[in-house]
Amino acid sequence: MNFRETLSTVVRRNQSWLCVGLDPDLARMPDHLPRDADGIYAFCSAIMDATADLVCAFKPNVAFFEALGAAGWTALERLVRLRLGPPIILDAKRGDIGSTAEAYAHAVFTTLGADAVTLNPYLGSDALEPFLRHADRGCFILCKTSNPGSRDLQDARLADGRPLYLAVAKMARDHWNTHGNVGLVVGATHPATLAEIRRACPDMLILAPGIGAQGGDLEATVRAAAAGAEPRLIVNVSRAVLYADRGMNFAAAARTAARQLRDAINAALRAA
Repeated sequence: MNFRETLSTVVRRNQSWLCVGLDPDLARMPDHLPRDADGIYAFCSAIMDATADLVCAFKPNVAFFEALGAAGWTALERLVRLRLGPPIILDAKRGDIGSTAEAYAHAVFTTLGADAVTLNPYLGSDALEPFLRHADRGCFILCKTSNPGSRDLQDARLADGRPLYLAVAKMARDHWNTHGNVGLVVGATHPATLAEIRRACPDMLILAPGIGAQGGDLEATVRAAAAGAEPRLIVNVSRAVLYADRGMNFAAAARTAARQLRDAINAALRAA
């Protein structure tokens, strides 16, 4: 199965559009775990095992693993290979020229075996193509990110008056989605922009980070970006699940938080 088919299968089975982001901050992990790559693996694998039947995907952020060098990369490889059912969206924000992009794509899809990846479109089509040609893998293009500084470039107006983020969305829709494997990253902190992008791209998957700690509102996000009977909206939550408890029962607490979030998303979808 390709990424979209795998995602749809897991969504139906788990009745969930919740994605848990794996951003293992050593300073916030449970107190009994070692502050090293083995500790990160133990932490993330326990979270994944506890929530695999409640989510549609997991999204490990490569920065937290790369920061620990070779041991961190090994921990990431082990997590991707657990294959608990939900697909793995690698949050890497890759984007570079020529042979460098080829190497990044090989690392993400062949070496690691991730099901999908986040990509930076700033360098243009040739930087994305090595990833896009993997028709069975998902490619989520950064469109309007959740951080406050996103306005510096992404809100810039083009000569025709359109904001840059909308031009990126339409480029993804009309030129980059040849294999039907392209989605968009749009922050939940911008519900009006989410609605604008959804109107422009009604059939594309949207990955929406920013719920919870970053200030995104769940109900507003669902109202803005859900697309009818098949919402096509992956709601990413990280810290509210990962750090629900710092004690020995952290995985059980993460499961409770994930179930509450899944149910809240489903309730918002019904209301929308």
